[in-house]
Amino acid sequence: MDIFRYNVAVTDFQWFSLLAEQPGIDEVNFWQPSPSSIRDPVGTPWLFKLHSPKHFIVGGGIFVHYTKLPIGMAWEAFGIKNGVKSQTEMLSRVSKYRKSIVRDTDEIGCIVLSDPFFLDREEWIPIPNDWKSNIVKGKHYDTREQIGSDLWLQVVARKAIASVSLLPQGPSVGKPILVTPRLGQGGFRTEVTDAYDRRCAISGERTLPVLEAAHIRPFSDVGSHDVRNGLLLRSDIHKLFDRGYVSIQPDGIFRVSQSLRADFQNGKVYYDMDGKAIRFPSDASKQPLTAHLDWHFSTQFRE
Repeated sequence: MDIFRYNVAVTDFQWFSLLAEQPGIDEVNFWQPSPSSIRDPVGTPWLFKLHSPKHFIVGGGIFVHYTKLPIGMAWEAFGIKNGVKSQTEMLSRVSKYRKSIVRDTDEIGCIVLSDPFFLDREEWIPIPNDWKSNIVKGKHYDTREQIGSDLWLQVVARKAIASVSLLPQGPSVGKPILVTPRLGQGGFRTEVTDAYDRRCAISGERTLPVLEAAHIRPFSDVGSHDVRNGLLLRSDIHKLFDRGYVSIQPDGIFRVSQSLRADFQNGKVYYDMDGKAIRFPSDASKQPLTAHLDWHFSTQFRE
């Protein structure tokens, strides 16, 4: 068996049961009422354990990203994938756990999990014997230990029924090999937002509600969400980018088409930014691929 650590995290039955009813769901927000840090590496498997008195593991997913978002923005990013039917219900649920009234601008912790699976009632797995009654958030297990290995084998036995690519791939010895998770739309949005330090790549705008994660090449062309195909743009610049009135040269220089003035007899605020170098993410692995920028500039930009 591969050597790795995984997390068994506690959640409520309402969250689980609503998401279990959703067909073909590709990601979930395993949100925290009060934000706290998550140190798991990307690709770590997470399993869902229901609150007491339902002492069962009922599903799982793959850890993608952790961030903090205002409740209203978490609803916009994930919708029903938050495990609630509406923003109003989400506010009510967070208020219940915090024991105080919250607003849509209050932040929650967002734990983005990809490839979620949900077990039918007859497949639920009893929690291990070492689970303590005072565990509130969760507990990590290691497949090098007997109890962690035994529990994981029970998950594997149900995986064929759940039809989920959950198992880590790679050699069975040495450094743990974790899954490379697939990003959903919500995960893409949160990853791009944080990669650009929550600032528009062009204008530097920091007002979070007007910042949008833009695809350089359309999702329909590339078939996957990838932070290297993303830009964080102010909403108006995003619209102009999608329509080809603005673009970014492969060398990272922002360009504004003369067609903007010709078509709308306006655009000074954008022409003032023409020729400006964009702000790339500090993490080189999350910077836009040159090939994507070249595609947009050479095929979409209006001369």
